[in-house]
Amino acid sequence: MKLSKVKVRRPAKNSAKHLHDAQNTRDHRELRIDKVGVRGLRFPIQVRDKAHAVQNTVATIGLFVDLPKEFKGTHMSRFIEVLNAHGNVIHVENIGEILRELQAKLHSATSHLEMEFPYFMVKQAPVSGRAGVMDYTARFDAAACGHEIDFMLTVKANVTTLCPCSKAIARYGAHNQRGEVTVQLRFRKPIWIEDLIGMIESSASSELYALLKRQDEKAVTERAYENPVFVEDLVRNVALKLNAHPEVRWYRVEAENFESIHNHNAYASIEKNRASAR
Repeated sequence: MKLSKVKVRRPAKNSAKHLHDAQNTRDHRELRIDKVGVRGLRFPIQVRDKAHAVQNTVATIGLFVDLPKEFKGTHMSRFIEVLNAHGNVIHVENIGEILRELQAKLHSATSHLEMEFPYFMVKQAPVSGRAGVMDYTARFDAAACGHEIDFMLTVKANVTTLCPCSKAIARYGAHNQRGEVTVQLRFRKPIWIEDLIGMIESSASSELYALLKRQDEKAVTERAYENPVFVEDLVRNVALKLNAHPEVRWYRVEAENFESIHNHNAYASIEKNRASAR
């Protein structure tokens, strides 16, 4: 009987054990990098919803850490590993945990997470009561430095503004336009996204709706005509509401009107406590 030869499999030259790790090589430029990582990653998340407890949506995510001056590069795959370790849905309550895991896994002093996503609300038309789904843009920016975590909420909402000057000088009506309001804030205790949207919409000439019947359209246009606001009025109105909120400790309000009769946009911005932003 002939005995067949047993082949011994040797480790491949390109196995992970034998691959060169360029990221860990020494860099001689002596320059620390503040943020390095991955951006543009789309991932399912769950956020708190005032009406329904939670809302499922999809976020575009960025994950970053600092890089000491002696290292040439970071390990990009580890960012994805940290994110996937929390399952196929990220819960907002896990943001602090994700930041700490990034620090530990990538041996970094600081870590950062940015998360932008569409947020949906069902709104009823003012007269007919017909319901329609409105979408808004929300964003979380969080950073960990040591054991301290900084968190900033951003909400964008579209509104209608009617020009007070146009109303004062025109014989027939007044020009109006859609405006975009962006509010960034830091808080002592969490604030509902819905409440922030309400502050923005109530500061304009009129809010927007997904579905309007004829009687609703009449009511909305008349409401705007009776409540004209400049872009300056808009940011001040929002700022007054934020000043009155006990949990808000810093904010920045921006408004941009996409003008209907000018070849440019109107813009205004107001910020509270610039020195104590962090």
